[in-house]
Amino acid sequence: MEILHVSAECYPYAKAGGLADVVGALPKYQQDLGNTVKVVVPMHRTKFLYDNEWETIHKGAFMMASSFFEYTIIKEKKNKLGFDFYCVDIYGLLDREKIYGYDDDTERFVAFQIAVTDWLSKWEHRPDVVHVHDHHAGLIPFMMQHCYVYNNLAAIPTILTIHNAQYQGCMDWNKSNFLPAWDKGQLGLLDWDNKINPLACGVKCASAVTTVSPAYMAELQYSANGLEKLFEYEKEKCVGILNGIDSVVWNTKTDTYILSNFTSKDVEAGKKINKKKLCDDFDLDYEKPLFIYIGRLVGEKAAELLPPAINKAFETLDKKVNFLILGSGDPAVEKQLERMRSNYFGYYNSQIGYNEKLAHQMYAGADFLLMPSRVEPCGLNQMYALRYGTIPIVRSTGGLKDTVVDISEPKGYGICFNNASVDDIVLSINRANDLFADPKKMVAIQKKIMNIDNSWDKSAEEYFNVYQALTNAK
Repeated sequence: MEILHVSAECYPYAKAGGLADVVGALPKYQQDLGNTVKVVVPMHRTKFLYDNEWETIHKGAFMMASSFFEYTIIKEKKNKLGFDFYCVDIYGLLDREKIYGYDDDTERFVAFQIAVTDWLSKWEHRPDVVHVHDHHAGLIPFMMQHCYVYNNLAAIPTILTIHNAQYQGCMDWNKSNFLPAWDKGQLGLLDWDNKINPLACGVKCASAVTTVSPAYMAELQYSANGLEKLFEYEKEKCVGILNGIDSVVWNTKTDTYILSNFTSKDVEAGKKINKKKLCDDFDLDYEKPLFIYIGRLVGEKAAELLPPAINKAFETLDKKVNFLILGSGDPAVEKQLERMRSNYFGYYNSQIGYNEKLAHQMYAGADFLLMPSRVEPCGLNQMYALRYGTIPIVRSTGGLKDTVVDISEPKGYGICFNNASVDDIVLSINRANDLFADPKKMVAIQKKIMNIDNSWDKSAEEYFNVYQALTNAK
């Protein structure tokens, strides 16, 4: 089976969040199952772009409103990612350092989608499935079916995976002329709440819709940033498939980022070495339990609760704990976290930004990972933590509910709480501190969680089953 993935991100080429990890890993596992898998993303100016060899495989052009754009499709020559990897270059639109955050993001991602669809229409053959990810590619199923120039693509099954329904890419109707000439009788497919909504359009037009965990799929019917009725209406073609993690990239036995490699058999000694190095680097107390947070500092992640929760934890536990934060996002939260360094020197530290190497080192050296998320469609961090023997402390929502079982349960191995609140976070930190005080139980849980299989193997098979059902239905 031939599968084309379309995404704004792909690790290690360009990453802003979990979307990149999924699109960088799932295709590898699908390829291993005997499929031919291709991934196409915008040509962001990243280190990977300049460090690798590329060849031009297609050039084309299109009109977007009154503007004429030429585009180039380039392919990475040496199959470094384990699958065919392509980038779309549109001079002046896609050739930028950041993935998101520009005033013309709407134009940029519409142009990207047009270029991909136009390129696909020129193939001498057709892929079996086109798999699009999030709103940045959500208009492609519509264009394949209802833009006149691309009618030759209408029979190809499409699948939309929603990694986060909070972001929908809405645009005013005065930008409808951005799309190639389309059947005006299908206006309703583009519209949601009197705007063009690429995510809603993708849900309506895709042959199948998946989300990145079963629990998140269920949640979307009552909490989807305004699309609740749509998910209820389209539920027959929707399924939740839990993300996996790349067990080659995230492997304590071979990870070159960490000081000392280890396995579940020597987890206690291995984590001690990595923790000592991490605490030395950040002026923390090695003897105390180390709590980490890695991720975006935004409302979805309940990041604004971190400063007051950490303050209160220090008060209630008399500074018997350490905290280390890695992330970026809301400037106000960033400033609060930075200011706390001087208040709690020796017990707390933070690094604003993102650093892949440091993230690996934190998972390897920490005792506990904090994830107080309000919204967490799947969450990969808790799975990385489990793989590295770091016990997750999570709010029971979305994929966190599917992947972490509280230690109060017979087969439990994590700490779960129900409300995104300071009190619930601090109560969970207290529970974790009690667990840390019982080294025998702590090590037993660490050994257990390192042997949980959260690889892509099962999920890749589930996606294949969805593809097969679509292709058989043609």
